[in-house]
Amino acid sequence: MAGKATTGKAAAVAKALKKGISKKGTRIHTKVHFYKPKTLSLARKPKYQPKSTPSKSGLDKYSVIKYPLTTESSMKLIEDSNTLVFIVDIKANKRQIKAAVRDLYNIECEKVNTLITPRGLKKSYVRLSKDYDALDVANRVGVI
Repeated sequence: MAGKATTGKAAAVAKALKKGISKKGTRIHTKVHFYKPKTLSLARKPKYQPKSTPSKSGLDKYSVIKYPLTTESSMKLIEDSNTLVFIVDIKANKRQIKAAVRDLYNIECEKVNTLITPRGLKKSYVRLSKDYDALDVANRVGVI
C-alpha cells in the first residue's frame, strides 16, 4: 500500500512539473515608489576608438616660456638685481618655469616670482644664482 501511494504522489508531481506551476495573483507592494527592475546590461563593443589621436601632454619646456621681456624696467632689473623677465604660459607654475629656464639656458635660478598682468599675460621674474650674471645670459638669449 505504501508503494502505491508514493507512485501516485510521484505521478502527481510529474504531471504538475510537466504542466508548469503558475503563480497567479497580484503582487503586494510594500513601498510607495516603484523601482524599475534591473535588466541585462551588456558590455560595450565599440567599432572605433572614442579618441582618434592621443591627447597632448601638458606643457613642455618650449611652451612654458613664450619670450623674454625687453622693456626698460626689465633691463634695469637685469643690471641691478641679476633678474631676467619672461612672459610665460598662463598655466605654468613656478616649478615648471624654473625647470624650463634651467633646461633651455643652462643656468641655475635662485627664485621665481610671477604675476598676471592686466592684459592677461603671466610675467615671471627669474632671479639668477650668484654664479651666473644676468647680463651675460641676456646677451646669449638675445634680449640685449
